[in-house]
Amino acid sequence: VLALSERPAGERLCSTEEASAGSGTYARHGSIFASLAGCLQRCAEGGGLPVVSVVRDAEAQLLPGVGAVVTCKVCSINSRFAKVNILYVGSTPLKSTFRGTIRREDIRATEKDKVEVYKSFRPGDIVLAKVISLGDAQSNYLLSTAENELGVVVARSEAGVQMVPISWCEMQCPQTHTKDFRKVARVQPQFLQT
Repeated sequence: VLALSERPAGERLCSTEEASAGSGTYARHGSIFASLAGCLQRCAEGGGLPVVSVVRDAEAQLLPGVGAVVTCKVCSINSRFAKVNILYVGSTPLKSTFRGTIRREDIRATEKDKVEVYKSFRPGDIVLAKVISLGDAQSNYLLSTAENELGVVVARSEAGVQMVPISWCEMQCPQTHTKDFRKVARVQPQFLQT
């Protein structure tokens, strides 16, 4: 089996005289075309023409769906929302990052009008969130941390030390003992990485 580079759907792969069409391909007018995007594979069959197939990479197709719990890293914040990069869906790492937005009103379940983004997240924080919508024209996923189990799981202090949660809304630097506000997650055992 010889695996070759990524091919887009509809691309002409070769002539039907060179090979026969396998899965993920079709033959038309003496040529073989890719019927889906994926990696081209050529298998030599005993004595006959090699079989050309296009195979999808299963991991590359993993996308965050509505209701999925995702792990993301905060990139930037302003008074209305936090911008994040989604890194994991459940415990599965993504090959490419997806952009997400956590709006002010989706940070907490109660007292939504009193929430301040800078008291909930800071750039660099690692956050557990739930996908609530596939987002807008910029293809940002809309995320929520409005559950006790969701919120900041890893944060670093200004001294560069990993902070320790001391309540649902504060974390403390073990070195300098300074406290910072965060929307702290009560992490469930299934989301802890070993």
